[in-house]
Amino acid sequence: MIGMILVCSFDCIFFLGLQMDEVLSSVAETIKNFAVIYLVDITEVPDFNTMYELYDPSTIMFFFRNKHIMIDLGTGNNNKINWALKDKQEFIDIVETVYRGARKGRGLVIAPKDYSTKYRY
Repeated sequence: MIGMILVCSFDCIFFLGLQMDEVLSSVAETIKNFAVIYLVDITEVPDFNTMYELYDPSTIMFFFRNKHIMIDLGTGNNNKINWALKDKQEFIDIVETVYRGARKGRGLVIAPKDYSTKYRY
């Protein structure tokens, strides 16, 4: 195994976080060959809150070989996904894209879909 993507879900117990956790648990078996998922409660483990600006109810970040992998989703924030993805295949596609880019040494990958107009803040 060359390396695996670490998918960190930083969230607290809110409805939005639970929705995303449901998607994560349902895709864990599918992506187990190239990614591992960890859930982190930001109220229990506040160490990364300031460093990664974890203020949203649910945040997904990607790491590969101890390096943060950024993803351009078209939202302007390339560091993280801070909304709940409800479509399992959509999330699998994102993780696959991050994995392929990270293996090639890229620190920033382009998402397979543009989210600039789908999610309004």
